[in-house]
Amino acid sequence: MITLTAPDTPFAVVDTARLDRNIHRLHDHLETLGVPLRLHVKTSKSTDIARRVHNDGPGPITVSTLGEAEYFADAGYSDILYAVGIDPHKLPRVAALIRRGVTVTVLLDSSAQAQAVTQFAHDQSIRIPTLIEIDCDGHRGGITPNDPTLVEIGRILADNLAGVLGHAGESYFAFTPNALHKAADNERDVTVAAANALTGAGLSCPIVSIGSTPTAHRATDLTGITEVRAGNYVFFDLVMAGLGVCTPDDLALSVVVTVIGHQPAKDWIITDGGWMATSRDRGTQSQPVDQGYGLVTDLAGRVIPDLLMTGASQEHGILSRRPGTTGSTPDLPVGTRLRILPNHACATAAQHHLYHVVNSSTSPTITPTIDAVWIRHNGW
Repeated sequence: MITLTAPDTPFAVVDTARLDRNIHRLHDHLETLGVPLRLHVKTSKSTDIARRVHNDGPGPITVSTLGEAEYFADAGYSDILYAVGIDPHKLPRVAALIRRGVTVTVLLDSSAQAQAVTQFAHDQSIRIPTLIEIDCDGHRGGITPNDPTLVEIGRILADNLAGVLGHAGESYFAFTPNALHKAADNERDVTVAAANALTGAGLSCPIVSIGSTPTAHRATDLTGITEVRAGNYVFFDLVMAGLGVCTPDDLALSVVVTVIGHQPAKDWIITDGGWMATSRDRGTQSQPVDQGYGLVTDLAGRVIPDLLMTGASQEHGILSRRPGTTGSTPDLPVGTRLRILPNHACATAAQHHLYHVVNSSTSPTITPTIDAVWIRHNGW
């Protein structure tokens, strides 16, 4: 029997009790709204985790890299949306997947990209299903529904046009339930308006795709939407907890670190888990409660009150008391193992190539047993 005291630190841990609870929660919510999930695998990049979402066989997924697409295609996934604006240089990799029998849908938001896709598809005698990215809230890329470029792109794509895609990126800065609900409604309304603009111009728009973890959980009406994308929700993180989408008790990903020293004059505890283990993400810094680089728990997953990871260099983490709190720093001798709950699950998971799997429901107050080791994919 191997526990979290055995592997060399730092290493990533996934708690299946929390993971499965998170998976079922969103599944049940979307089922009541009558819209299917297209799992975004960019957070976990794990076929083992995807199988817990699609327990009846490979289902539709979203990827953020073509490396993910190839990795999941090798595992039998055949309906893949590459949800990053297409670089024409990558089209041969898309074509190679399509010739393997994989439906690979690409994304774009410019006439130049549309022309490149159309010309490449014609030259290769294949169809490349393509979504037009819609700008819901000014967060990143995309075009607005009333931009004449939308219909222009649709006409350039012709038979390659598959629909539209929206992403409410600004929902990550909506700190109240009402603000999140408005973001979900806006994401739906803007994306459906873009679909209507295309169909009103006589173009086909079978796919109307939206999604983010915050809006997926707050949506109450998805009329006009054909699918929802979400991925962070399988793990959740402190940013999501800060938005009220979950609580720290829902976080399924953590990083085990070891205390390697102290700086008593600074009231610091030093660990062997720096930003190479947890990432430099400081996503809670702009939220009402700043969680530093992460919350600290014992090996059983119980949060140590007011102890944060407050600093990080490449291979060193600094733990100290939450600013503004009183009391003494916990006595944690050299060799003590702890777990760090991350700000941004996607960024933290990306630092690792393996997940050590535990189940907190079988050992809620003791050091968990490692039940399995799952591989994750990295790279582009």
